[in-house]
Amino acid sequence: MSSPFKPSPGRRHGGDLESGRIENADSDSDTFSIPAKNASVERLQQWRKAALVLNASRRFRYTLDLKKEQEAQEMRKKIRTHAHALLAANRFIDMGRDQGEKPIASATPAGDFGIGPEQLVLMSKDHNIGSLQQYGGAQGLADLLKTNTEKGISGDDEDLLNRKNIYGSNTYPRKKGKGFLRFLWDACHDLTLIILMVAAVASLALGIKTEGIKEGWYDGGSIAFAVILVIVVTAVSDYKQSLQFQNLNDEKRNIHLEVIRGGRRVEVSIYDLVVGDVIPLNIGNQVPADGVLIAGHSLALDESSMTGESKIVNKDANKDPFLMSGCKVADGNGVMLVTGVGVNTEWGLLMASISEDNDEETPLQVRLNGVATFIGSIGLFVAACVLVILLVRYFTGHTEDVGGGPQFVKGKTKIGHVVDDVIKVVTVAVTIVVVAVPEGLPLAVTLTLAYSMRKMMADKALVRRLSACETMGSATTICSDKTGTLTLNQMTVVESYAGGKKTDSQQLPATITSLCVEGIAQNTTGSIYVPEGGGDLEFSGSPTEKAILGWGVKLGMNFETARSQSSILHAFPFSSEKKRGGVAVKTADGEVRIHWKGASEIVLACCRSYIDEDGNVAPMTEEKEQYFKNGIEEMAGRTLRCVALAFRTYEPEKVPTGEELSNWVLPEDGLILLAIVGIKDPCRPGVRDSVQLCQNAGVKVRMVTGDNVQTARAIALECGILTSDADALEPNLIEGKSFRALTDAGRDKISERISVMGRSSPNDKLLLVQSLRRRGHVVAVTGDGTNDAPALHEADIGLAMGIAGTEVAKESSDIIILDDNFASVVKVVRWGRSVYANIQKFIQFQLTVNVAALIINVVAAISSGDVPLTAVQLLWVNLIMDTLGALALATEPPTDHLMGRPPVGRKEPLITNIMWRNLLIQAIYQVSVLLVLNFRGISILGLQHEVPAHATRVKNTIIFNAFVLCQAFNEFNARKPDEKNIFKGVIKNRLFMGILVITLVLQVIIVEFLGKFASTTKLNWKQWLICVAIGVISWPLALVGKFIPVPKTPLSSKLSVLKFWGKRKSSGEGSL
Repeated sequence: MSSPFKPSPGRRHGGDLESGRIENADSDSDTFSIPAKNASVERLQQWRKAALVLNASRRFRYTLDLKKEQEAQEMRKKIRTHAHALLAANRFIDMGRDQGEKPIASATPAGDFGIGPEQLVLMSKDHNIGSLQQYGGAQGLADLLKTNTEKGISGDDEDLLNRKNIYGSNTYPRKKGKGFLRFLWDACHDLTLIILMVAAVASLALGIKTEGIKEGWYDGGSIAFAVILVIVVTAVSDYKQSLQFQNLNDEKRNIHLEVIRGGRRVEVSIYDLVVGDVIPLNIGNQVPADGVLIAGHSLALDESSMTGESKIVNKDANKDPFLMSGCKVADGNGVMLVTGVGVNTEWGLLMASISEDNDEETPLQVRLNGVATFIGSIGLFVAACVLVILLVRYFTGHTEDVGGGPQFVKGKTKIGHVVDDVIKVVTVAVTIVVVAVPEGLPLAVTLTLAYSMRKMMADKALVRRLSACETMGSATTICSDKTGTLTLNQMTVVESYAGGKKTDSQQLPATITSLCVEGIAQNTTGSIYVPEGGGDLEFSGSPTEKAILGWGVKLGMNFETARSQSSILHAFPFSSEKKRGGVAVKTADGEVRIHWKGASEIVLACCRSYIDEDGNVAPMTEEKEQYFKNGIEEMAGRTLRCVALAFRTYEPEKVPTGEELSNWVLPEDGLILLAIVGIKDPCRPGVRDSVQLCQNAGVKVRMVTGDNVQTARAIALECGILTSDADALEPNLIEGKSFRALTDAGRDKISERISVMGRSSPNDKLLLVQSLRRRGHVVAVTGDGTNDAPALHEADIGLAMGIAGTEVAKESSDIIILDDNFASVVKVVRWGRSVYANIQKFIQFQLTVNVAALIINVVAAISSGDVPLTAVQLLWVNLIMDTLGALALATEPPTDHLMGRPPVGRKEPLITNIMWRNLLIQAIYQVSVLLVLNFRGISILGLQHEVPAHATRVKNTIIFNAFVLCQAFNEFNARKPDEKNIFKGVIKNRLFMGILVITLVLQVIIVEFLGKFASTTKLNWKQWLICVAIGVISWPLALVGKFIPVPKTPLSSKLSVLKFWGKRKSSGEGSL
């Protein structure tokens, strides 16, 4: 009977042999399985306890330090308690003001400025309004700080340096990162390496005692040197990774924001802010320093980062003007004056007092800890068996010495020789553990993530959470914004309707022109800077604001003059929920007008009249309203964004005063339409190809936009999200309010079919994300606004826009797209898949070495009581396998081949059937050839006539050399587990080639020049050719192996089924 639950077409692509794309039977209750986001502390502790770890300080270095996290939480509580105490004290002071103010010390000059840093800090921290009023309020404080509340500071280098010297810079002391010596010390904590060092010291002492210092130091000294080499190489690799993470952390903290300097808005780093700077604040911004509010409209802050309470606090320039660094603007807008920076702020103290390590374990890292634990357990068992077998054979006289006689004879062999021989046996067993327990396997994830994050920066993507790199490889759908992501965000007004008809700016009546200019100049968060020496005007604000300001200039608007002719009474900032923003202004003659600007069809629906071509107010008849609607649809059909401007008059006596004014809801009924403008925002070049690339890779691209449905439809057709007009029907194309009106079940029925959602609110985006996730999709979402934060947080991967995105959106995201380009989102998908693919390459390579080395040594130990691979040789193999192998394979750049596969299943087995086939073929080949050489090598190699001791040494050297060369050649095979051309792109990967060359050069040196150190002897050219031939055969063997079909069901799933069946059978439930 077939299952009634069918998989979604874009979600699960079973049966893909090349990618092993089949869901595993894993459940979320697995010990080594954690969610990609918001894992509980209990879940994190669970896998740590279950992991087999030889070096905890190294293994858990790049995981969340649960103890430090708890300490950081405690520190935050303390500072928040202090903030609460300050607020309570301020309330108490406010209550006591009526009983008389205490005298406040006058401002004390500091340098060129009229007030010192101590007084500013005290005023800001105590939120002392009395002090602020004595200094003359925000304006008086600005005068003391030699700044202009409208034009800001001059901004020249001398002024900035002077302010930094007196008031400090906007930085705080950071705890130094770990130095190289600390990494060296951590690498020394490996239990097996410690045992080997102890054994080396004992062997060294015994060797010198029995054979003298000239010959006796080789065995112990060579092991000690090999261990030190492993430690140093490991520490260097870890240290370089750490530096990469530090650089990326610095990038994350480096927020860029607009400040007003010299009358113009300029973008600066948060670290370059100085006391006296004037900063415009809009919804979603982070307050970058302590300061006071100069002016604001409906300004409300989320102070939860400081107080721990999610309560929104309204700010007023007269009653509550103090702004705390680190808080977020939840609503409204305003302008602030900076009074404290760096450690002179509560936020600076908080950041300086807590550790900023953002270590986190990723799901793949935890799963690899599970793999390492499984393999390590087998390795420990095998090593214990080898130890017991070798000791039993030795003490029963079955181990032969160089002359062919028993190595141990009871009562005759000296105690020193016995101890030395036992140490050698223990050393071999412990070295097998070193090779068998893949301690570097989980760290390979960190290596490939560090590499990927660094390269993704070059591809304009800043990773905020490590696990997002992995999860992006599993993404099955991307819900993308339109503006700035699929389009260029370079907007210009190209068409307009005004005076009741389609027109251009030169033909408008004077009445419409003057009203439009007033509305454009006052109802905006942008500005226009006029260079003093002439030159082009400089527009600032959002792209839409800049486009409308540009249209205003074409109408003849002088921005500063227009703003000075009326004053703002109250403002309702643009809301993505309401799709409009308004402002109430009072003209010089006392008249009050309310201007609205927003989505054309929404504003038009509020209009009851319009201004005709003669400049008179005419009623909005049904015919005229339909005329405007047709114009909107016609412009939207040509990908234009339509924005309407409207106004209404208001009785001055009805305008609220005092506290009521700040809560005034601007009337939006009975509006008079001024104009409807069509704004062109071209599609990004190449976006169609990027969308097609995603579709081919099994990732469905959906457009979720607040724009008109017809505009969204036109852009979607141009981008390739919709393929034809036939696709542009519900539910492929849907309006936000229609989707919102459905029940959860109704949304789940159609969510997978939705390609475009127009006129959507941020909540509609959240509902779509939740529905898609319920359907089993791995969802990536782009967002830039404050209200996008819930959807970014809810999605599997939140992608915030680096240019248009607010700080609130960025903090809720996992990855920041620095250039706001959809092509960069696609690159992130490629890198996500590359992370997974590189780890699989490394696993295949490492398991091949593990299986081959273990089998060779175990079989040899059981049969002859000796092992062909010595401790030093195994340590060298471990170095090739762990550190150098990880560097070579975990840093492969992504290829187009990755985008030809379906998404990686989050529960997909790490070791796919393809990998099992590849590694078993190589391991069986290597084991077979090397065991034949071990048992028949002397005769095969023609060494019968050599001295037995020399013949055995040559044979073992060839085995060791051939084994290492097999690994070197097999690294090429591991690069392309599912492709026949293993050499494709290999020359471009300089790191891979460099590591391979270094490995081969060192191998030649070890064999030819370090005989006593590595227990090898020089080989002639024929013997070298034999070794190379054995290694090269792995290439054609791998090619032939790729023609062998593998079953669709993963081997791990079969094992899980057998395990489950066994449990049922043992409990009496099983049946045939």
